[in-house]
Amino acid sequence: MPEASATMKLDARLVFGELLERHRKIVFKVANSYAWHPDDRADLAQEIATQLWRAFPGYDPSRTFSTWMYRIALNVAISHIRINTQRDKHMVPLDETLHDVADERGGDFETDDRVRALNRIIAGLDNFNRALLLLYLEEHSNREIGDILGLSETNVSTKLSRLKQSIRNHLE
Repeated sequence: MPEASATMKLDARLVFGELLERHRKIVFKVANSYAWHPDDRADLAQEIATQLWRAFPGYDPSRTFSTWMYRIALNVAISHIRINTQRDKHMVPLDETLHDVADERGGDFETDDRVRALNRIIAGLDNFNRALLLLYLEEHSNREIGDILGLSETNVSTKLSRLKQSIRNHLE
């Protein structure tokens, strides 16, 4: 019987590895949205992958893997932010500049200013709204966003509408 158990564990690792590889962009998108420093992003991505592996035995294959993965990744990221916020309260920042997304093509100043403004707005969002915006920008349906965040489809529509209006107000 121990041989059968070892085979099952190996099969689970292979299935998990394949699913993680297929959907790895989710891990990086969430990490990039919740951590600004490259080392923090790498740590967060690793923590997300670790928690996904720990939770994998409870994954229900009747649900989409990406929805399950987003839900765990966002929960890990939000926990990561909470822990780091507590830690950062006791630290003195050396550099208070915001993370800017550089346009590799050069871009014009107006576009760069709007990108910087949008990045400042995103950085100022609470964890929930940052997750909501990330999923919206990934072009998930309201139903998928609701499944991931635990909201009704109508509630997602309402929250997205308010978030879009808030962003418009900040950009004006």
